[in-house]
Amino acid sequence: MTRLIGAFCDYANLHKERRIAWRLSTFREELYSIAEEIKSRLRSGNACSHSVQNLLSSRLLSKNLKIKIYRTIILPLVLYGYETWWLTLRDERKLRVFENMVLRRIFGSRRNEVTGEWRRVHNEELNDLYSSPNIVRVIKSRE
Repeated sequence: MTRLIGAFCDYANLHKERRIAWRLSTFREELYSIAEEIKSRLRSGNACSHSVQNLLSSRLLSKNLKIKIYRTIILPLVLYGYETWWLTLRDERKLRVFENMVLRRIFGSRRNEVTGEWRRVHNEELNDLYSSPNIVRVIKSRE
């Protein structure tokens, strides 16, 4: 009798382990498909930002107008379908890098007050210049 109960417990544990393994594999597949979706969205956003590159780097347009272009044209293209995304740290980093690239194009470079040389705008300065929440916060605020 104990042998029968032991065999049944072994079968139940095996069945439980298989269900857990199946759930993990489907979870991994979902994360992979989300990562692929984010890559695709970033590629589209990159293409869009390159198509309006002359506008974003123009000195004739105000910073506010450039930010409106970013918010109304580029950002919705990248964020399409984000309600279903589960962000990993790698995905968050990719999104922040993309946003910083576009913001650097908008705000341009800065002149160092001491040496007078031109330099890239640092991320902290971009956050100060761009008063809206960053792209990752937008995604996380609507989850």
